[in-house]
Amino acid sequence: MNPPDSAIILTEGLTKDYVLGAETVHALRDVDIRIDRGDFVAIMGHSGSGKSTLLNLIGCLDTPTAGKYWLNGQEVSTLDDNELAHIRNREIGFVFQTFNLLPRTTALHNVELPLIYAGVSAKERKATASRALDAVGLADRMKHQPAELSGGERQRVAIARALVNEPSIVLADEPTGNLDSSTSAEIMEIIVKMNERGETIIVVTHEQDIAQYADRLIGLRDGFIERDERRATSSLA
Repeated sequence: MNPPDSAIILTEGLTKDYVLGAETVHALRDVDIRIDRGDFVAIMGHSGSGKSTLLNLIGCLDTPTAGKYWLNGQEVSTLDDNELAHIRNREIGFVFQTFNLLPRTTALHNVELPLIYAGVSAKERKATASRALDAVGLADRMKHQPAELSGGERQRVAIARALVNEPSIVLADEPTGNLDSSTSAEIMEIIVKMNERGETIIVVTHEQDIAQYADRLIGLRDGFIERDERRATSSLA
């Protein structure tokens, strides 16, 4: 099976089981998903629904028990840990609820990190990271450390870091979970603009008001896809 050129993510029978003592937990069961380039998808579900497991598989942070997964035309479900790490750095930008910034270094250096791992020269990575921070409205905060930034500013740094390698997809895991409602709206507007520029966005959230920014909603329950709805407009109303 070869994925269509327009599909950035394609899964076939994706399954993940965990063995806990004498018990086997079926975290994800026979999931088929196609996400095209430029899609903006929200994945929702209660605790235990399988959304975090699906995020880990899509983000190449884990491997499936069964099934297949193609990312940007490459089957990644059979790769080893080193190969997956290479794919993550090249193909995926991550935005986390807790920001995951290095506390004792500047915003600029935090954004440079993926470029360091990619072997980009110091001059080029500084220029590229500066442009990424400028794009999220932090041109005047580049030399500040995370402790000197607000929660919203820290998440903007995380978004800049996610984009700096020009990844195929951006995975945002509860990206507004530690932010107030006003700052959450600002962050989601940045993510919307990223999508309008052609970025493929996947947001994992349990918040309905965050999911409403997406054009498509995938709902999980007990490891199965319960609903998969695409909308003409970004509204769940």
